[in-house]
Amino acid sequence: MSNDEITLTAGDAEVVLAPGNGGRVRSLRVGGTELLRQGERFGCFPMAPWCGRIRDGMFRDGGMVHRMPLNSPPHAIHGTARDGAWRVARADRAEAVLTFDLVDPWPYAGRVTHLATLTEDSLTLTMSVETYESSFPAQIGWHPWFNRTLDGVDALIDFSPAWQEERGDDHLPTGNRIEPRPGPWDDCFGMPDGVDVTVTWPGRLELKVSSREEWVVVYDEQREAVCVEPQTGPPNGLNTLPRLVTPIEPLEATTTWSWRRL
Repeated sequence: MSNDEITLTAGDAEVVLAPGNGGRVRSLRVGGTELLRQGERFGCFPMAPWCGRIRDGMFRDGGMVHRMPLNSPPHAIHGTARDGAWRVARADRAEAVLTFDLVDPWPYAGRVTHLATLTEDSLTLTMSVETYESSFPAQIGWHPWFNRTLDGVDALIDFSPAWQEERGDDHLPTGNRIEPRPGPWDDCFGMPDGVDVTVTWPGRLELKVSSREEWVVVYDEQREAVCVEPQTGPPNGLNTLPRLVTPIEPLEATTTWSWRRL
């Protein structure tokens, strides 16, 4: 199938997927209102096979040291899948499956699969990384850019993390867990019972971001957007908390965004 954009609809909700632009969710409209920041780099992109920054672009796998391109000097950021064209495996009115084969500069063979399912009041995204060859460390997650302002009303972010990862001057976790601090944030938080973050535009819309994963990065340092990023490990996790993808055990994660009008 081609990598032209795919539109999913359910009730008055509409999602546009852009396989040719990193497999991202380019648009989410509810009752005609766009919830995602628009632009080639925005929307919501899948992060794979790592999330956030890798320190100096380097990670170890056993005795091997691998180097990724420094696309956010001095670090590598957000994986390689967002930079490639994805294939459309299946698409119908309210559901689509996209795939991306891992290639250079990632040193291992593997495939990322991204399933998007839309209902009248929710969007569920499920991602997996699998391999039929060598096992390798990986992370996956999502990087949505929600519009900060809807109809002139600014978003409020509400969540109750168990801890905040202390952030060093290099923007990476130091390894210390601290009491959650007030924003603005470009920070990783731990939610052991699962990610549960509510973004509210008072009087307009409430959007809940949930996931069984226990890590979430919240980024609200830009005027235009707020980001709530569920992921399978913290930034630099390929070095500090890798998840292993093996021929018999893929890495899988799911996030659901559910909304209601206020």
